[in-house]
Amino acid sequence: MAGTDNPSTDHPTIDEQVKQRQEHDLKVPDLYRVLLHNDHYTTMEFVVEVLVKVFHKSVLDATEIMLNVHERGAGQAGQYTYDIAQTKVAVVHRMAKQREYPLRCTIEKV
Repeated sequence: MAGTDNPSTDHPTIDEQVKQRQEHDLKVPDLYRVLLHNDHYTTMEFVVEVLVKVFHKSVLDATEIMLNVHERGAGQAGQYTYDIAQTKVAVVHRMAKQREYPLRCTIEKV
């Protein structure tokens, strides 16, 4: 049909423009690994407790991560956005300080 204006093919609707703009503007946030580091004083039981309480790991998964920390010097507790990773590190350090353990927890960009 010559001369028929079809707005959906000639120009995007406002809704389509907004959707295109949102898709263009959205960026997947960077992820950060949260690592626990081995020391000679923190008990294995405490590391498992931290992994269960702070990182919501099962006892089996927490035990596996704890063994990595013990045998390899560090173990990954999880991957999170920056703010969440920083919060988890602060919680771990607070728990360790309350129990007088030197457990070190750091983040690194994935």
